[in-house]
Amino acid sequence: MKKLTAICLLLLVLAAVAGAQEQPGIKQQADYAYDRYEYYKSLNLYLQIADKNNVNIQVIERLADCYRRLNMYADAEIWYEKAVADPKADKTDHFYYAEVLQRNGKFEQAKNQYRLYFDNGDAELGRKLADCDRAALWIGQKSGYKVENYKAMNSGSSDWGLTYEGATGLIFTSDRLTDENIDNRTGNNWFKLYRYDIKLDNLRQMTLTSAIKNNFSGDYHIGPMALNDSANTAYITLTTEVPKKKLDLDKKEWKSRQNLYSRRLQLVVAKKINDQWVISGSFPYNNIQKYSVSSATLSKDGRLLYFVSDMPGGEGKTDIWYCEKQGNTWGAPINCGKTINTKEEEDFPCIAPDGTLYFASKGLPGMGGFDIYAAKGEGANWSAPKNLKYPVNTTSDDFYFVTRDGLSGYLSSNRDGGVGSDDIYSFRFNTADAVNENPPIAQNTSVTGKSASNIPNAPGVNTSTTDENNQQAFVFEPIYYDLDKYDIRPDAAEVLDRLIAYLNKYPALRITVSSYTDSRASGDYNITLSERRANAAVKYLTERGIAPGRLVAKWFGKTNLVNDCGDSIPCTEAEHQLNRRTEFEAIVFDK
Repeated sequence: MKKLTAICLLLLVLAAVAGAQEQPGIKQQADYAYDRYEYYKSLNLYLQIADKNNVNIQVIERLADCYRRLNMYADAEIWYEKAVADPKADKTDHFYYAEVLQRNGKFEQAKNQYRLYFDNGDAELGRKLADCDRAALWIGQKSGYKVENYKAMNSGSSDWGLTYEGATGLIFTSDRLTDENIDNRTGNNWFKLYRYDIKLDNLRQMTLTSAIKNNFSGDYHIGPMALNDSANTAYITLTTEVPKKKLDLDKKEWKSRQNLYSRRLQLVVAKKINDQWVISGSFPYNNIQKYSVSSATLSKDGRLLYFVSDMPGGEGKTDIWYCEKQGNTWGAPINCGKTINTKEEEDFPCIAPDGTLYFASKGLPGMGGFDIYAAKGEGANWSAPKNLKYPVNTTSDDFYFVTRDGLSGYLSSNRDGGVGSDDIYSFRFNTADAVNENPPIAQNTSVTGKSASNIPNAPGVNTSTTDENNQQAFVFEPIYYDLDKYDIRPDAAEVLDRLIAYLNKYPALRITVSSYTDSRASGDYNITLSERRANAAVKYLTERGIAPGRLVAKWFGKTNLVNDCGDSIPCTEAEHQLNRRTEFEAIVFDK
């Protein structure tokens, strides 16, 4: 994941070799480069010794790791397969091999590798297995989104992080090869800012100057860039450029003869003066000795500034934070909370003009890698994030979603079929094609004398219908089960928790809980299994405060299949998964 380690938050690490030494051999040179996170350089050195007899397992593991970090997933799969075949391989090889297989769409193989890494009963195992099943499910569904590569802006390198400037300007960051300043971590240049004019079909590199003495030389990564609503003030992510003697040495977490230090990320403020961007100050909560601050976005009124940081006090590896404008200064950072942030990475927040927060996460239910989510609210109060599903999301890293109207815009992704490692894609949403989307509950519709507009959007609502008693019915997102199981998986628990919150808020709702199995095994066996699944879902809800009288459990065995995977018809495990489900239908009663 070239861009995400070099640009999200983590760390551009350089090194100074401690002490004089003899000319090192190829493996030693490769190890030095790998310790400095120079994956492009170390990869090419390791390859020189990879074909020798009795190659060290460490060389195989590091080749696999370099390919994975450079987004070369086909090659990474080959080398991880070799690594896990060696009894001396580290157990974490199974985990990274699983991630690569999942990214490459080999879901059953990925699940097997996850099982070899995690202990049985580990909640994280359930989450990973569910992500594989979810990816297989969503890829097969029709969507209202159409996503296309925007080739006019993309290169063979990494292009991402687009923001709008005026009516026709698009600003993004790229590490395309334009000079001889190569980053040994990626094999490309440093990230710089570029501007593409849609009307003129013109692409140019942007220049930054600084009004602060000795503040900026442009020697390292620049971008992304966030603009205020007037497009005259920008918050730009920069790699810190202070002299290395002013940076603390990193603690050594492995045996190394090198003194390593980290160049963390910071935000600077720039003003547009005579069509030139000039750095005028620094974000007051930068702390390059302890943590990174990056990826800013502003609310439309400029009152709130959101950003990403690994500063202390967060929920996970990287969190989304915000500051509120107080006069001419920014108030202290406040975490956006557990609804948005998880124990994993959250990054790339973008606030749309209507206030919707779009962001990327690795910790929320998704398809693998970074997925894009949408949430309503502000500050630390948000609705449950909605995964935008395939094809906005894939098993690759999908991030930096920007839109002016919610129906069209741009996103960044390192999915297959692109021009470079990361590309910018345009998207458009067509409501007529949105068969499997989660549309809002119908507005201004009579529900037994009660306006449906009084009932806000429910999490995971799939359809809205009216039954024979003129009662409004809402069919919620289903939950899924492992083969021959009826326990509630972690991904199912998250769906049920959102449903519980909605039921608590609207006590007029009753729920029908209908459970099913796939077509394998006998009819009697599957009736019993579906009954257990329905009862397990009801038990989960009632143990968390939902009155039993509001729930009606039904079970149907292997009837009502959602596809053609009937008896004796060959189907993939992912296709069978679609039938192992519990569905929820809520009826709104006039109270």
